[in-house]
Amino acid sequence: MASDDQKTDRLDLEAIRQRINEIDERIQGLINDRARIAQEVGVAKGELASAVDYYRPEREAEVLRSVLDRNDGPMRDEEMLRLFREIMSACLAQQEPLKIGFLGPEGTFTQTAVFKHFGHSVRALPFHTIDEVFQEVECGAADFGVVPIENSTEGSVNNTLDMFLTSPLKIAGEIELRIEQHLMARHKGLDKIDRICAHEQSLAQCRGWIRENLPHVELVGMSSNAAGARRARDEDGTAAIGPEVAADVYELEILVNNIEDRPDNATRFLVIGRNLLAASGEDKTTLLISTSDTAGGAGVLHHLLQPLATHGVSMTRIESRPSRRKNWDYVFFLDIEGHAAEAPVSDALAELERDASLFKVLGAYPKAIG
Repeated sequence: MASDDQKTDRLDLEAIRQRINEIDERIQGLINDRARIAQEVGVAKGELASAVDYYRPEREAEVLRSVLDRNDGPMRDEEMLRLFREIMSACLAQQEPLKIGFLGPEGTFTQTAVFKHFGHSVRALPFHTIDEVFQEVECGAADFGVVPIENSTEGSVNNTLDMFLTSPLKIAGEIELRIEQHLMARHKGLDKIDRICAHEQSLAQCRGWIRENLPHVELVGMSSNAAGARRARDEDGTAAIGPEVAADVYELEILVNNIEDRPDNATRFLVIGRNLLAASGEDKTTLLISTSDTAGGAGVLHHLLQPLATHGVSMTRIESRPSRRKNWDYVFFLDIEGHAAEAPVSDALAELERDASLFKVLGAYPKAIG
C-alpha cells in the first residue's frame, strides 16, 4: 500500500503534468495565431510571384534579436533562437516554401548552415559547385543560395569571392557555423572500424583524436564528407566523419560526438540573393573595390580607404584577388560595420567611390545571429 507521502508525490506529479498540458495548448494556439497573421500579411500584399516576395531577412533579424533580448532562461539563447527560426520558417512556408540552393551534396556542413539560417520548412536544393549555386539563384530556380566564404583555420574560399567579380547577385545574410565533427557508421562499436572515409580537411581537423583513439585504422580522403558517409552506409568496417545532418541523411549511428581537435573551428557562409536589403539595425556591408588603373606608388590603397577612417567606419576584413582584367591587377573585398544606406557609412562610401576605378556594394545585410 502506498504511503501518504507517495500519494502526495503522485498527486504533485499529476498536477505538474496537467500544467504542462495547459501550457502546451496555449503554445499551440499562439503558434496558430501567428500563422494566421502571417496569412493576413500575404493577403495584404496581394498575389505575388513566389515565397521570396514575402520573405524579409532584415525583419527576421530584428525579431530574432528581440528574442535574445528578452530571454531570461532557463532555456539557452541558442535553443530559443532555433525554436523561433523554425516557427518563422513554418509560418512562411504556408504561402510556399523558400527554395534554397546550397553547395552539396546532401549531408554537408553547408546544408546544416541552410537549416540554421532558414529553418527546416524550406526546399533545400543541393548543387555540385559554387558556380552552379550562383547560376540557379540568378535564373530564379532558387530564391536564395548558401555558399561558404571562409573558415577560421583554412582561410577564404576563393571560388566564392571570384564569383562576385561577374555575378549580379547580392549578399543577403551571413551564417556562422561551429564545425562539429562526429564519427559515424552503420554499426556500433569502435572496435569494428577498419577505415575512416572523409574529406581531407575533416581528417586533418580530427587527426589528434584519431591518433589517440583509433591509431591503426586506415584514413581515406574523399571528395566530401557526404561521399564518406555514403561509403560508410554501404560498407562494413567503414566509418565517416561529418555533421549530424549526414548521419540523418545516410541513416548512420553517431558513435562519438565532437571529435574535432579545435573546438573553436568555425565556417562563415554567405546567403546570396537578387536584391539589396533594407537596414536591420545591426548590419554589415561588403564592398568590391579597385584602385585607379593609372594610380601607382606606395600608399595607394591606404589613400583609397582613408574615407573609412575619416568617418569612423570600422573595417573587419579585407581580401585581395586577381581582377581578371590584366596580369598583376587586383581587386579588394572589404567587410565594414554598418549599412551602406545609412550614415556614416553612406558618407564614407560616397567619397571612396570617387577615387576607385571599380566600386560595387555586394550587399548590406544583418550580422550573423547565434
